[in-house]
Amino acid sequence: MTGPAYIPYRLKTLSREAAVIACAALGGAIFAVFDVPAAWLSGSMLIVSIVGVAKRLPDLRKPWFDATMLMSGVLIGSSATPEALAATARYPGSLAVLFVALAAIMLTTGAYLRYVARWSWIDSLLAAAPGALSAVIAVAHAKGANLGRIAVIQLFRILVLVAVLPSLMRALSDGSVGQMPAVIIASAPDMALILGAALVTGLVFERIGVTAPFILGATMASAVLHGTGAVHGTLPPEIATVVMVMLGAAMGGRVSNLKRGEIAGLFPLAIGGFFVSMAVAFAFAWPAARLAGVPYASAMAAFAPGGLEAMAMLAFAMGLDPLYVGAHHLARFMLLGLAMPLLVARMKPEPPQG
Repeated sequence: MTGPAYIPYRLKTLSREAAVIACAALGGAIFAVFDVPAAWLSGSMLIVSIVGVAKRLPDLRKPWFDATMLMSGVLIGSSATPEALAATARYPGSLAVLFVALAAIMLTTGAYLRYVARWSWIDSLLAAAPGALSAVIAVAHAKGANLGRIAVIQLFRILVLVAVLPSLMRALSDGSVGQMPAVIIASAPDMALILGAALVTGLVFERIGVTAPFILGATMASAVLHGTGAVHGTLPPEIATVVMVMLGAAMGGRVSNLKRGEIAGLFPLAIGGFFVSMAVAFAFAWPAARLAGVPYASAMAAFAPGGLEAMAMLAFAMGLDPLYVGAHHLARFMLLGLAMPLLVARMKPEPPQG
């Protein structure tokens, strides 16, 4: 759209997006008043989701989402200090357990959807994939799978995880969860260097077709700069709060793209699939926590079958070990992104059997 009508159109779009963001901020603020864990993330996501079901909301445009992913990656990567990296020698055992858990989650949850819901194996496995939502949706579209019901199951799991996992981790912890650790705020030159490197890396990743380029690129750039000691400190907590609100708005807004009847019909299946995947994930999280020498709450967040950005930022908000959690989710995200096309390469969609 060009010409005189473009400016009013753009202002209307901006005003609608501003309303979504304001709604998200309100939800986060309400949760913060009641001291809900990870309030700004879980509150913003839930309130936008509820409003989105009642009234269709506009998706935040690509620049908003890309900026949110960029800042999320910077925050996650800032935990990769030299001291933290020195402790990663204990992670290989935990990552090995994660890969076994990944296969177990997909097989058990996929079998649940296959034999209870009578879905095709391709729909069942894509819906069961724990995280890497963008890669899953891309594969589903390319293979002609039922994108609608796959999205319902995936989005339900992400929303419930962010809503209930903080409280569950707090209940099962020894009292150390829920307090943000003391942080060092980066100086202005260091902050400019981090953001510049994150943006350049994200743009390069986007150019060469990497999935989720901005969060992966920013995480890598931030981790390298912090890990080598080139920069010190992280972004101010006020910026972290804004990032969580934006992330909640972007993810919660996707719910408004789904049909109400479809959501209602798939709700029982989503609940069942959620409990199956969570039971398997948390069963494997226990030995992983023992192997890595981390609190069980950190392993729960690392093994929880949610999206990369949501779970990693949740760990940051909960004062857990974001490097441990982020490393596991990044490993799972990359493995799923590479393996998913091969896994379903010879599978074909089929009509439901009942």
